Amino acid sequence: MQISPKYHNLSSSFISTLNPLISEYDAINLAEGYTGFHCSKALIELVNKHLREGLNQFAPFEGEFALREKIATKTEHLYSRIYQPETEVTITAGVAQAMFTAISALVKEGDEVIVFEPANEYCVPAIEMNGGQAVFVPMKEPDYHIDWEEVQKMISTKTRMIIINTPHSPTGWVMSEIDMIRLQRIINGTKIIILSEETFEHIVFDGESHQSVSLYPKLADRSIIISSFGETYHVTGWQIGYCLAPKEIMREFRQVHQVMMQSVNSPFQLAIAEYLDNKEEYLNLKAFYQKRRDYFLELMEGSKLKPIMGKGTFFQLFSFSAISDEKDKDFVIRLIKEHGVAVMPISAFCHEKVKKQIIRVNFAKPDELLQEAALRFKQL
Repeated sequence: MQISPKYHNLSSSFISTLNPLISEYDAINLAEGYTGFHCSKALIELVNKHLREGLNQFAPFEGEFALREKIATKTEHLYSRIYQPETEVTITAGVAQAMFTAISALVKEGDEVIVFEPANEYCVPAIEMNGGQAVFVPMKEPDYHIDWEEVQKMISTKTRMIIINTPHSPTGWVMSEIDMIRLQRIINGTKIIILSEETFEHIVFDGESHQSVSLYPKLADRSIIISSFGETYHVTGWQIGYCLAPKEIMREFRQVHQVMMQSVNSPFQLAIAEYLDNKEEYLNLKAFYQKRRDYFLELMEGSKLKPIMGKGTFFQLFSFSAISDEKDKDFVIRLIKEHGVAVMPISAFCHEKVKKQIIRVNFAKPDELLQEAALRFKQL
C-alpha cells in the first residue's frame, strides 16, 4: 500500500545515517549525546525501592507532586524565582517531548519562531508540524555568539516565540547577563514568548555562571523553561525532563501535554525527587566536566584538529580545515570508515546545506575511550 506523506519537509536526523556505519565499523561513538558514565548507585537503589513498593500505577499527568515540589525548591534556591509546584511545574518525557508540547501549545498557523543556528534537530520539525515558520538567525563564528541587533531586525508582528538554549548545544556557547538583558529589551512591549532550553545548566566552565531566564523577572514572566535530569545524573535514557512557566503559560502547555502523555513513569520520578536532596551531585558537575574537557584537550595536543573553545556542555567543537577541504558530513563518514571514530558534523544542526569544516565531539566518556579516540584523531 502506498502512503502519501503528510509532511514533505521533514528529514531524519543525521545520526540515523551514522548509526549503521558506527555498527558496521565498530567505531568509537563520540557522536551521540549520551554520557558514558554510570549513574549513582544511590539513585539506582532509590528506583529499586520505589519499584519494590509497587508504585507502578499512572502518575498524575502533570507529574508526581513530590518531584515538582523538589524542582520548585531547587529553582528558588539557585535562581531566586518561585514557581508553584501545583500550577507552574510539569514533568515531561524528556526534553524533545517538552519542546514539541510547548510549541504545539503556543505556536499557531502562520506564527514565526526565531531559531538560532546551529540548533537542536527537534526544534524546526516541531515548528513546521504546527503550522509555524522558523526564522533562522545564524550564530556568529568563531565562538557562536548571538548578534542581538540582527535579532531585532528579524522581529515582526508575526513573531510568536524566540527559542534559546544555554549552555548551547551543540556549540558550548554560554549566554551572559548582557545577552539576557538584550533579549529582555527585545521582547519588552511585545507578546513574544521565550522558550528556554537549559538542559546543561550545571555544566558551565571557566568561572562562568548559568544565566537562567528565571533570574530575570521580566523574562521569566514570558518564558517557559525546559530542562532534564538525564545529562545531570548520567541517565539520558530515562527520558525524564520538566518545564517551568507562569501558570497562564503552563495552563496552555498542560492542555496539550495531558492528551500527548498520559503520564511519565512514577518510580523513577519519585527516586529523582528523593535524590535531589543530594545537592552536591549537581553542584559539583561543572568541576567534573571541566576536568574531563581539559583532560581531553590535553590528549588532543599535537592533533591537526583545532579546538573552538566553548564555555559549557559536554561537547567540544573542532575545526578540521588544516586536514581537509571536504564537506563536514563527508569528512565524518570517512572518519568512521577509515579511523573508526564517530562525531557529528556541525552542518547537521543547520537548515541550509552550507559547507562547514567543523565537527562536534562528545567528551563525556571514560578515560580509556577518550585516549583511544585521541590516538586515532592524531592519525589525521
